[in-house]
Amino acid sequence: MFPQTIVVPTLAHLPAAARQLHAAIAQADCRVIALEGEMGAGKTTLIRALAQPLGVADEVSSPTFALVNEYRDGDNKPVFHFDFYRIDSIDEAVRIGASEYLDSGYLCLVEWPARVAELLPTPRLEVRIDVLSAEAREIHLKIIN
Repeated sequence: MFPQTIVVPTLAHLPAAARQLHAAIAQADCRVIALEGEMGAGKTTLIRALAQPLGVADEVSSPTFALVNEYRDGDNKPVFHFDFYRIDSIDEAVRIGASEYLDSGYLCLVEWPARVAELLPTPRLEVRIDVLSAEAREIHLKIIN
């Protein structure tokens, strides 16, 4: 149930944490996953690890400059990966069609969601990554209604 915490003591534990996150996403039944965390917390690294249980065969990389990357999951459905760190305004997000992606019903993994908070639908799953040490993280999950 939610809220939930996933402990990642070292990078070696990341695949297990990604499997737990995958199960939580299914349990939450939310298509928008908002990943919060300071710069360098591991948002993209977590998404890269999550690709395996999702069945994504594509190389996962940060869409920092493209703003959105599209992958295909194991069922050949789109998975959208956003990085809104460099977005200048909500209008810019609207111009790239963020609302259409977020309302598509497909899985949307959103880094730096606070920058586009007013576009994010509910319910959504918030994934907050807290840095404990160079490798250790706590991943806090809660549903936002």
